[in-house]
Amino acid sequence: MDIQLKRGLLDVCVLAAIRNEDSYGYKIIKDLKPCVELSESTLYTILKRLEAAGLLTVRTAEHDGRLRKYYRITQAGISRIETFKAEWKEVISIYKFVSEEGENEQA
Repeated sequence: MDIQLKRGLLDVCVLAAIRNEDSYGYKIIKDLKPCVELSESTLYTILKRLEAAGLLTVRTAEHDGRLRKYYRITQAGISRIETFKAEWKEVISIYKFVSEEGENEQA
């Protein structure tokens, strides 16, 4: 898969994972596990990129005697998810076209 496409998909997956409530790294990985496997290093790279882009904010809070970073989606992050959903319709159309072309060649 094209690295830029994959990056965009993973960014939106992470945003979607925190859309309804603040979350932290381990929980995000756990929540995404049914659809995508992410390593901690990949997740934290994505989180830093999303924070730099203003798509999420970070706060630190104590949990069981340790500091934990919690991530919250911003309005810009919500808008990014909505934009992705609109763009995804185009991706599906392209996929269908490519799939049909392959079927026509085999016939």
